Amino acid sequence: MACSSATAGLHLSAMVLGMGPEDLWWTSPNTFCATADAALRCGSDVDFVDIEWGTYNMDLDLLEDRLKQAARKNRLPKVVAPVHFAGNPVDMEFLNSLRRRYGFKVVEDAAHATGASLRGEPVGSCRWSDLCVFSFHAVKIITTGEGGMVTTNSPELYKKLCRLRTHGITRDPQFRALGRRHLWYYEKLELGNHYRMTDIQAALGRSQLTKAVRFQRERAKIAEDYFVRLAGLPLELPQLTSGAKSAWHLYPVVVSEGKWKRDQILRQLRRTGIFANLHYMPVPSLQFYRRAAKKPVFDSCPVAKKYANCALSLPIFPGLKEKNSAKVSRYLAQNLQS
Repeated sequence: MACSSATAGLHLSAMVLGMGPEDLWWTSPNTFCATADAALRCGSDVDFVDIEWGTYNMDLDLLEDRLKQAARKNRLPKVVAPVHFAGNPVDMEFLNSLRRRYGFKVVEDAAHATGASLRGEPVGSCRWSDLCVFSFHAVKIITTGEGGMVTTNSPELYKKLCRLRTHGITRDPQFRALGRRHLWYYEKLELGNHYRMTDIQAALGRSQLTKAVRFQRERAKIAEDYFVRLAGLPLELPQLTSGAKSAWHLYPVVVSEGKWKRDQILRQLRRTGIFANLHYMPVPSLQFYRRAAKKPVFDSCPVAKKYANCALSLPIFPGLKEKNSAKVSRYLAQNLQS
């Protein structure tokens, strides 16, 4: 189901799954704030499960430990929302085993992961989840300018998603007999919002689909080039989940010398016109979440904190020429050695 943005898709997913006051939504701290905001908009509580080093995805071993503790306290999450960071899939097969054991729902944040797969299963198939949300923002793998999509295998969830996307309104005649006789008929069943994608956006998206395979191939080639050119430098290069094919929305590296060197490199790269960046400031470190937190959640995510202090994302996009990716690698090497 298409929607106006990934943010809308996440909020719709939270509403469709019945998130409300006292419910718990667990997600990764290494994400854009919309992944956590979705639950707050439903009046629910948000908590964060720290990331694993290398993939920078949610640490599923830590999640399992946290679930065991939560079960003893009878305070399990209603939803776990993993993030396929940089386009590298979380091990959803293992997460699904936890889902079956502890009874929570799963919403995948696949904003980075259009075209990614895990052990041959495409991200978005929902084989191991209830809902999956994609982003078609201007900088994403394919774009509708601004937009998103939610996938599910549940006919009931799909119908409710479509309804909530349009103010909770339906034209289904089963909800009112007049609908069988009057074409103008509609009924409002619940509180939704206007989260529809425009026809213009959809047309752009359809044209982008014809280019998606080429875009993914170009991103993979740039990533391969970085792996070769950056080998041997005092950097930690990204690691993939076992059996994963990454969409390579981002190419994150970690500067071994730490924050001061990372900050220096970011400044130097930008002075030369290379717009490296940081993805992301950990959500629980942001001022709004620090104020709203019922406990110091940022202190419980030391790996995400360490990552944010020494990571940077290198330019990677279709159309980036090999001479320019070589320039990025060369300038990065020069700054690491200075």
